[in-house]
Amino acid sequence: MNAGGVRQRSVEIVVPVYNEAHVLADSVGRLHAYLEAAFPFPFRVTIADNASTDATWETALALTDRLPHVHAVHLDAKGRGRALKHVWSRSTADVVAYMDVDLSTGLEGFLPLVAPLLSGHSDLAIGSRLHRQADIVRGPRREFVSRSYNLLLKLGLAARFSDAQCGFKAVRTDVFRALAPHIQDTAWFFDTELLVLAQRNGLRIHEVPVDWVDDPDSRVDIVRTALDDLKGMGRMLRATVDRRILVADVPRRVRRGWVTTPTARTASRTAASTASRTTPGTTARTTLGTAPRTPPGTAPATAAPVTATTPARLPQGLKDMEYAS
Repeated sequence: MNAGGVRQRSVEIVVPVYNEAHVLADSVGRLHAYLEAAFPFPFRVTIADNASTDATWETALALTDRLPHVHAVHLDAKGRGRALKHVWSRSTADVVAYMDVDLSTGLEGFLPLVAPLLSGHSDLAIGSRLHRQADIVRGPRREFVSRSYNLLLKLGLAARFSDAQCGFKAVRTDVFRALAPHIQDTAWFFDTELLVLAQRNGLRIHEVPVDWVDDPDSRVDIVRTALDDLKGMGRMLRATVDRRILVADVPRRVRRGWVTTPTARTASRTAASTASRTTPGTTARTTLGTAPRTPPGTAPATAAPVTATTPARLPQGLKDMEYAS
């Protein structure tokens, strides 16, 4: 808590790794130094080891001893999606995020990524290499595959986000917990499945143009990953047709009470004004009817009173914070 007694919102950043002992110490050291120097919110960095067979786990443990905000978990099976789901589902932070261990994305983009989630403006945030303001350095093959895949998502699943696979994402923790049971993939399609579920359930996705330098030593098998992604798209398309993609208990952004009434602008303004004076977690409501016409020269009728309803039920994990509309 800060000096005023209000709990600061926190962020947990996951770095999923598999046989990355040769770069892990340098990358996590750079990330930790940047966050300590420039990130204004409490944070935690979690190294998620996906069954590495080299010295990755030993390196991760050494980093937890040396750096105060670094933790590590070990999984016995591979899969980026599996690692993220494991850590994010257990996180006590308000926002969870991840980035690739090679730090291909410029760290200066991290605060713009999570700020809309911490403020309550958005539910998920993604880095986009295909945004017109992004600055990207990568080979033509990867550029072609990336653009083709995202085009297929737009055509097949009506995706409105521009870059499904950029390794730079964040999500409100309570939102992820609601979506997690419906995410089946444990590997690279995990990101796409999360985003499609979020979009189809009316959640707001924020995009940040990133500075990106492709890692020439990347171990990702582009062809195999593309085939797995196509299979995942087919499964998601079938789920969309069957309406199995809808999630009943997805939390929404907590809004201060406001009223939108097409025939009573004044009453709407009054409701909004009253709502701004209510305590956090309540909504304002006004009862509107058809008012009788007022004869000329007489005082107008008194507007219908605005009363506060019972406190709105907040999603798990938001009971001790307030999200702005």
